[in-house]
Amino acid sequence: MNIEMVDGPGGVVVLRPAGRLNMVAAPAVREAVNSIVDSGRSRIAVDLSGVDFIDSSGLGALISGLKSTRQAGGDLRIAGANDQVKLVLSLTNLERVLTPYDTVENAYGDA
Repeated sequence: MNIEMVDGPGGVVVLRPAGRLNMVAAPAVREAVNSIVDSGRSRIAVDLSGVDFIDSSGLGALISGLKSTRQAGGDLRIAGANDQVKLVLSLTNLERVLTPYDTVENAYGDA
């Protein structure tokens, strides 16, 4: 899985994974988030517009990232989720914890 990291507004780091966020790709996402948090930055937006599929391992990586960022005093927010990703979030009731925003700009509109 290819994961692009770019600086976003207000010191937010934007992660842009592409492809399938499954058990093969989840460790790379988890590692990218941990690397960002270890560097002292804890506000992350994950742009899922390039992700066409997510499974429980992918959700686990996002939840792990959410926990890491919050422990560091920040937050992890998701944006650009397609219908499949939104359905998985809904079926698992995780949309309450990982609210999907339409765009990265909307995710951290308070930045």
